[in-house]
Amino acid sequence: MALFNFRTRDPQRGLSPSNGAVEAFLQGYSIEVMPRTAAKVENFRDLLPEGTRVYIAHIEGTPIEEMVATAKRLNDEGYPVMPHFPARIIKDAATLENWIAMYQGEANVKQGLMLAGGVSEPHGDFHSSMQLLETGLFDKAGFERLHVAGHPEGNRDIDLDGTDTAVMQAAHWKQSFSERTDAKMAMATQFAFEAKPIIEWVNRLNAEGIHLPVHIGIAGPAKLQTLIKFAIACGVGPSLKVLQKRAMDVSKLLLPYEPTDVLTELATYKAANPDFGIENVHFFPLGGIKTNAQWAIDNGGDAGKPANR
Repeated sequence: MALFNFRTRDPQRGLSPSNGAVEAFLQGYSIEVMPRTAAKVENFRDLLPEGTRVYIAHIEGTPIEEMVATAKRLNDEGYPVMPHFPARIIKDAATLENWIAMYQGEANVKQGLMLAGGVSEPHGDFHSSMQLLETGLFDKAGFERLHVAGHPEGNRDIDLDGTDTAVMQAAHWKQSFSERTDAKMAMATQFAFEAKPIIEWVNRLNAEGIHLPVHIGIAGPAKLQTLIKFAIACGVGPSLKVLQKRAMDVSKLLLPYEPTDVLTELATYKAANPDFGIENVHFFPLGGIKTNAQWAIDNGGDAGKPANR
């Protein structure tokens, strides 16, 4: 059976081919926004297929009221919302409980991404996503889905020695927690630019008894300089060399990066190995949500059908 089913894009959108393996791999993709980027979108239904899960990134300094207002707007437009709960910027259990109540009362939120957060010093009682889960507050509130962070290339904020010892210990803890909760769990990862280490990492998780479905982080189309800046700031590991090598090629330096190569390789591997642990693609729209959404449409994400088309 052929893995690739090439087709031609709408001429007004360009002539790059799409393929069946990538289209299948993109079904059910999710995407991330922040309140300030969401505010620039007139109507998400013009960009995203109905039912697309939208994560809302909570950056330090963003008032919870802005987060909740963004969640309410997306929920009203018909999108399941998954806000970030960054442990290190949540003062205490009372604050966490208040956030949960606000999200549920105003935006019908039933799912969340737990992560440590991008600050070095905790603002209060929590320093890890595991502590958030241990409060029992999400179970008490009846959250139906809980996602946790994954790191295909390690995380030097956690493992200062450059190994992945601590992040793998955390992954085992998260697997154990998933076995004692009724909520659906998955591991949403940092973005990377090379398929091989992602494939090796996902297979290693499975070999070590960690069976949480992986929602693989992928950087959406963007200028090369923009991606390199974000990749360095976010601690992307060895796959950063893919961008650096591209930057050395003058003929490609000014062209926008697209995630075609990494997604094609991952999709091909998934098609050949249906039990492979990647369940969904999660996009980081570093070059803009409209650009990312259009790329997903052109490549068949959810059959290329935004809600209003």
